[in-house]
Amino acid sequence: MFDAHVHIIDPRFPLIENEGYLPEPYTIADYRKRMAHFDVRGGAVVSASFQGTDQTYLKAALSELGPEWVGVTRLDLDAGDDEILELDRAGVRAIRFNLKRAAADITQMTLQALRAHELAGWHVELYIDGQMLASLQPVISKLPALSIDHLGMSAEGLPYLLDLVDRGARVKATGFGRVDMDVAETLRRIHTVNPRALMFGSDLPGTRAGRPFEDADIDLICQVVGADMHAVLEDNARECYRLPPVRRPETEQVAAQDNPTLPIPRSALPGAGDDKTRPLPIIERP
Repeated sequence: MFDAHVHIIDPRFPLIENEGYLPEPYTIADYRKRMAHFDVRGGAVVSASFQGTDQTYLKAALSELGPEWVGVTRLDLDAGDDEILELDRAGVRAIRFNLKRAAADITQMTLQALRAHELAGWHVELYIDGQMLASLQPVISKLPALSIDHLGMSAEGLPYLLDLVDRGARVKATGFGRVDMDVAETLRRIHTVNPRALMFGSDLPGTRAGRPFEDADIDLICQVVGADMHAVLEDNARECYRLPPVRRPETEQVAAQDNPTLPIPRSALPGAGDDKTRPLPIIERP
């Protein structure tokens, strides 16, 4: 499993109150304890609004977590090329546009994102209510690579989100407790448009969410995507973050071919009515 959306809140590093909110600490040890019964082989540490543009916590987290983990950061608008390249060497692979909880100059952010992509191949991760996607079309169309957080947040924005997915955007299957939509139907429609789009993330610790991540969220994903579960739970994200693919036992690879990942409606695939969902490998608690 690759957890494409994790927040690490380390009390050793500064936090910035956002809309009157400061989170409780959530350390790497806390995360490992919560996810110990899953085979998590890597993930993405995502900078939140209350961490501003501080890079010290992110560098420390990536150093401790190891090379299978990447970072998603926010940058000062005056950040230079040397800082971007230094962060890339530390494992950062994307820049985050937090348009839901942090006001910013979207034009300058876009110019900075284009520079980061040219220098280091970074993509943009967009935290936004999907209803705003249409108004941001002139900006989004300029971005060479894009990921949308938390399924786009709202059902009203789904048509715009699906249009972006059809053009290659990724979507994080995260934050089910903070969205306003039918999660299963949204997952199904995104997956039908492009099976390479969805990327699982726990969104732990789930700050300000209606509810945090539950193990049942993974069960729901597997029920929707069937034999493509390895792609959604790991492979799509590893490709997005430019990490080497994972080699699996031949038996798993053959089984996955029963329902190949193709950009056509799943109802048109042979045996579409069969229940092909297989359980996620679990590591027993010590």
